[in-house]
Amino acid sequence: MSRLELDQVAVTIAQNPIVRGVSLTLENGEIGCLLGPSGCGKTTLLRAIAGFQALQQGRIKIGDDWASSVSRSTPPEQRGVGMVFQDFALFPHLNVADNISFGMRRASTAEREQRVAELLQRIGLPGYQQRYPHELSGGQQQRIALARALAPRPQLLLLDEPFSSLDAELRETLALEVRQLLKQEGITALLVTHDQQEAFALADRAGVMYQGELLQWDTPYQLYHQPRHQLVADFIGHGVLLQGTVTAANQLASPLGMLEHPALEPIPAGTIVSFLVRPDDLVVDPSSRLRGVIKSRGFRGAHNLYTIALSSEVEILTLSPSHEQLEVGTEIGLRPEFDHLVVFAADHCELPGFATGHPEFSLDQLPEPQPPQQ
Repeated sequence: MSRLELDQVAVTIAQNPIVRGVSLTLENGEIGCLLGPSGCGKTTLLRAIAGFQALQQGRIKIGDDWASSVSRSTPPEQRGVGMVFQDFALFPHLNVADNISFGMRRASTAEREQRVAELLQRIGLPGYQQRYPHELSGGQQQRIALARALAPRPQLLLLDEPFSSLDAELRETLALEVRQLLKQEGITALLVTHDQQEAFALADRAGVMYQGELLQWDTPYQLYHQPRHQLVADFIGHGVLLQGTVTAANQLASPLGMLEHPALEPIPAGTIVSFLVRPDDLVVDPSSRLRGVIKSRGFRGAHNLYTIALSSEVEILTLSPSHEQLEVGTEIGLRPEFDHLVVFAADHCELPGFATGHPEFSLDQLPEPQPPQQ
């Protein structure tokens, strides 16, 4: 296993900046994940780490060696990096044993056989040595692709949308299995995906990318509960941004009524802010003065996700146990319960077309006000 460090990495392709000044660190044995919409630069960044893409700025360190910089680059085959692709890329003419041991050409026959048997046992496919890729399901093929990448014991494993071709239920199950396997092997790994559930299931640390920039690199818990940018708040989980006015220390006049929270204390009275409301920040309470009308209901298994109209312009989301089903059109009471109040002050825009902000109020980093989002 090996430590990964990126220092102000920038990549330009055909004079178009694709990755802009990305810095992050993965410690030995940690699993990281890069999230973001298509075209945000996450796969290009993965290719740069692997050595397939030159840098225009910054440097990349794998273990004790700076593998990439503007002036030099270690060839991909000398970096000790394994890769798992979304299309599996198994050799159809080779059986499972030969596919897995393909990168172990310098090992003896006995060493290859032992490593193949060990990995097949760990991925839950013992005895599959003589089968061919066309005889395997999609999930089994992905397990074999992972075993092949792990067989040479790489310093670092890179996974590019590895579960995108699988159905949703299998993706989550396989993500948990892959995490367990990587921890057993002690492998440092970096995953690229657009699926936050995969990221939450796999990652020790995760980041959200937008237009080539890494907006936040943190634990999945912090990404959800303490997003430092409005796009991170919008991308991770369900949520709505509402506007309110700070009236005094710890107090905010808002569409939810008067809110009190220590996060508001450093913000001057009279400041207009946007604040994040997650579905779990609101509790259905028939006795509450805050009233709304159910506009829609989405079944989520143990819970229903309700869209509630507080007025003609303000809609919010809330969760309620599905065994107590509430009908669309019903008026209900809601009680705010904020464990984390994430506030974005409004009057400055840092990125084109995107209002950025930080929950720790700062006069030199203030985002544009945002309309309520559904």
